[in-house]
Amino acid sequence: MAMPDSVKTSTEYPIPEKMKAWVLGDPGNLSYEDKAVPVPSRAEVLVRIDAVAICATDLEIIYHGPPAMIEGGLPFNKGFTPGHEYMGTVVALGPGVDEYKIGERVTVEIHAGCGQCKRCREGMYTSCHNYGKNYGDVDKGHRANGFTTDGGFTEYQVNHINTLVHVDDSMSDEEATLVVTAGTAMYGLTELGGLVAGESVVVTGPGPIGLLGVAVAKALGAQPVILTGTRDNRLDIGKQLGADHVINVRNENPVEAVRKLTNGKGVDYVVECSAAPNAVNDAAQMVNRGGKICLAAFPHESPGVDIAHLVRNNIYLYGIRGEGKTATHRAEAFMRQKRFDATLIHTHTFAMSDLLEAIRYAKDRVEDAIKVVVKNDHAVAKNAIAAE
Repeated sequence: MAMPDSVKTSTEYPIPEKMKAWVLGDPGNLSYEDKAVPVPSRAEVLVRIDAVAICATDLEIIYHGPPAMIEGGLPFNKGFTPGHEYMGTVVALGPGVDEYKIGERVTVEIHAGCGQCKRCREGMYTSCHNYGKNYGDVDKGHRANGFTTDGGFTEYQVNHINTLVHVDDSMSDEEATLVVTAGTAMYGLTELGGLVAGESVVVTGPGPIGLLGVAVAKALGAQPVILTGTRDNRLDIGKQLGADHVINVRNENPVEAVRKLTNGKGVDYVVECSAAPNAVNDAAQMVNRGGKICLAAFPHESPGVDIAHLVRNNIYLYGIRGEGKTATHRAEAFMRQKRFDATLIHTHTFAMSDLLEAIRYAKDRVEDAIKVVVKNDHAVAKNAIAAE
């Protein structure tokens, strides 16, 4: 593909004019189509996508729409490509980019804030005041790949340099897709206090973010780390990732169990990743007076909350969106240092062309799927050569 003269390319990574991409039509309806390869602008690079992990939020977008916002509305039948947890190789540099080199392996954050609003200037780019205002005559520069602009279920995608995280060569493609998930957990713990060494933490819900929340909390020195959930096999993975105690809420009352483990005081922090109907109230009963709760899950309904209990006990409540404040960089450092094995949550891999089957595995938890990854053919071929 002939890129503009202002875009730097390399013959080592030839770029086609067209690429295969999954396009969202009606709710739940994805088709594999040809799309033009995007061209990076100033402060952007073109990433050849090697692997993409399927997130529960992708499923929400594909079947229901929100939290995606395309042209100010629902993402259906607008030529939109979902998918946001991807990694790949830099193959073209937009005008002025010298922070990265062609051929570098990167994983990507979702959000590039506008850089102009109050929140972006504070470093809270996942709370950008110009969320989604990058269509038509309004160009504020905000981008949330897979949410407000095309995402990663394709072969190539543009990314702002602020969203890139270098991936160490010791990481497989599959592991690299998990940096964003670990980054979300890291962001939650950053907002709760950052330095949690010696502090007690409960993580509720052993999904991908919850399991890596256990791993990150333990890597930060939390003691003890308690994980609650309903599936013994996932709780066992939590133990492998550093949980000191696990509680199956089907077998015992989680609040009573946490209180017993902490001599009646409760814990310093709760990271809520379950989206269970009474999760906030349970977390408030688990945490000690003056403790902090981080909400990292999207409940389907608005639950009733005992505000009086929160006020009487001086309990702090935080909500996080995505993996803000460059938390992915810190998560990647932990993973590079092998402080925990994120690959324990990766259960299945499919070819990109088999995305519909991969989504079925993720949606229906076939074979107790946790993190399902899809890979483009060039990445599969590369790995096969490397293994020979």
